[in-house]
Amino acid sequence: MEFDLLPAQKEFFIIPESNTSGRDVALYQGGYGSGKTFVGALMGVCLCMKYPGIVGLVGALTFPLVRDTTLRQYLEHLDNMQFVDGVHYEYKKAEEKLIFKNGSEILFRHLQEPNKLKSLNLGFVELEEMSDIPESTFKMLLSRLRQTIKSDWAEKGFKYRLFGHTNPEAAKGWIYKYFVQQKPDNYRLIQAPTTQNKFLAPDYVESLKQIYDAEYYRINVLGEFGDYTSGLVVKGFSDENIQAITYQPDMPLHITCDFNVGTMMWCLAHKTVDKVFYFDEVVLEDVTTEDTIQEVIRRYPNHRGEIIINGDAAGQFRSTQSERDNYVIMLNALRRHYKYNVIKKHIRPGNPPVKRRIAGFNALVKDYNGNRRIYVDKRCKWLLYNIYNLKYKTGTDIIDLPTPQRIKDNNDDRFLMHIFDAASYLTEYYFPLKIENVL
Repeated sequence: MEFDLLPAQKEFFIIPESNTSGRDVALYQGGYGSGKTFVGALMGVCLCMKYPGIVGLVGALTFPLVRDTTLRQYLEHLDNMQFVDGVHYEYKKAEEKLIFKNGSEILFRHLQEPNKLKSLNLGFVELEEMSDIPESTFKMLLSRLRQTIKSDWAEKGFKYRLFGHTNPEAAKGWIYKYFVQQKPDNYRLIQAPTTQNKFLAPDYVESLKQIYDAEYYRINVLGEFGDYTSGLVVKGFSDENIQAITYQPDMPLHITCDFNVGTMMWCLAHKTVDKVFYFDEVVLEDVTTEDTIQEVIRRYPNHRGEIIINGDAAGQFRSTQSERDNYVIMLNALRRHYKYNVIKKHIRPGNPPVKRRIAGFNALVKDYNGNRRIYVDKRCKWLLYNIYNLKYKTGTDIIDLPTPQRIKDNNDDRFLMHIFDAASYLTEYYFPLKIENVL
């Protein structure tokens, strides 16, 4: 069979002549839709065909990722090759492995218990989403490349191979250390931008510019290393995002909530097809959900449009203050006061990862093309305080939440995070970050 590989995929396949080591360690770092899983699985199949009797391990941090992404791609390749002479295989589900007629095997494993893999003797290792795997597991798997080399393999120029693929790391972790800063001669980094993939729809890359901010686009589409997690959590916010927003009694009123013991932090917003306008916030200490919804009613007693509740999925379960659902309390209070309004609840069954919420919020603040779709009124004092002050811990993607000592030194820091959570629950619900599963 012939494959029309992209330039980065060809580079990934071919070991340079300058590598005089017995091992080749390659990382295919690409943006969304850059063909990472496709080329990794193709490499594994080709190694099994070229070196009869080789044993390979395909691993990821969780088994669902191995099964639903990598294994599926292997089986797709093999189905396409079923009429190619010499390609005969069997997938044994109970053992989670592929067995080839020529004696080659591929084991599919999760890597959450790496000690269980220490007895393996392998000819190659493939790692899905390599940046998710701990450094210690990576080093341990390198030591498993010790399968006895057969004479016919040596004649074909056999080298042990460890190859992985991943989206770029937002923070410069162990991958950056080994493949950039302290790169051994036999390590290779292949950067594959989404823009290189000629098989994607013509408008695919342009569509990503409309939903990602510039830094996120540079990392996750162009495949470059970045430092998306340095400094402020909210990127690109400026005076252009601040507007005097007039409350509109006939437009839908969105109440988006984060619930905490003692302190409630809610945002009030209007929304159009492509923009969000935060015009007010309710931040109250030592109150209940009932107290807080009554404050909303007091401020906007004559609202005529729809009222839509958004917010923390955890609010649908037992309240920290009572046995009742926070949203049931809100809905009951709103229906008592606004007898003729349409009142809805738009809440996800579970909260999305905070990284997804942050990236989606940032894409609305300012996307790659400079478009701004989030606007905040100066009345939203604490939301603005979060936008200007919520940070990551240096060199990590962990949000630097205030310690008791920090709050003692600066009492305003007690309001960090939760009001941003409230605002970003709304944006994630209506403008979810689109990550296409394109091979």
